[in-house]
Amino acid sequence: MLQTTLAIVLHTLPYNDGTQMLHVYTQVAGRMTLLVHASRSKAGKVRPAVLQPLALIELEADLRVTSRLQHVRQARVVQPMSQLPTDPYKSAIAMYLAEFLYRALKEQVPSQPLFAYLWQSVLRLDACTRGVANFHLACLLPLATLLGVAPNLDGYTPGATFDLLEGCFVQQPPTKHVYYLPPSEAKAMPTLMRMNYRNMHLFRMSRAQRTRCLQLVHDYYRLHLPDLPPLRSAEVLQAVFG
Repeated sequence: MLQTTLAIVLHTLPYNDGTQMLHVYTQVAGRMTLLVHASRSKAGKVRPAVLQPLALIELEADLRVTSRLQHVRQARVVQPMSQLPTDPYKSAIAMYLAEFLYRALKEQVPSQPLFAYLWQSVLRLDACTRGVANFHLACLLPLATLLGVAPNLDGYTPGATFDLLEGCFVQQPPTKHVYYLPPSEAKAMPTLMRMNYRNMHLFRMSRAQRTRCLQLVHDYYRLHLPDLPPLRSAEVLQAVFG
């Protein structure tokens, strides 16, 4: 049965004969992979704009859980972006976040809070005027709660170590693994985790500090989300903001 749903484009991949494999996170069915034939003609039902990373679209397709790929009947952009396509900084962030979400979101289970957060995040990225360099951090840090892997920041005391694998502060460095932050870096965790879209412009960081923060955030996610690989777009992001 055909259904209409809002969706966020995560990734596209050529399939055959002008058909694209479209990976999306939908409002009603969670993560889906669909087939779409994009056309530049006015008569085409799916325009190329729907294939852009983090495009906010509405699509019509058979969204039943099945191993067979379904064709998208219709798709259209419902929230055109004014700056993401032309601003190199915002485009680099959109590319990075789209790749992260493509790799991190695996479940075909809808989550209204997660979908709403991601949808609003894309709109905020397009519209934001302050703190753009910190946007990806401000997005990824609260996202851990929605993905069920948020660290436990209770129990911090000066001199504590942060165990990345267990996601909590400990008084002594772990002896069974090397995934931890020494006290010099661990002390910044409670402050960093308070970053959000409203206050991200207040976090002043050098390029090296921001790169280190992103590396630590990604390392944490890789420990807690299965099969999350290194992201190619991270190098593009660093080059643009460098």
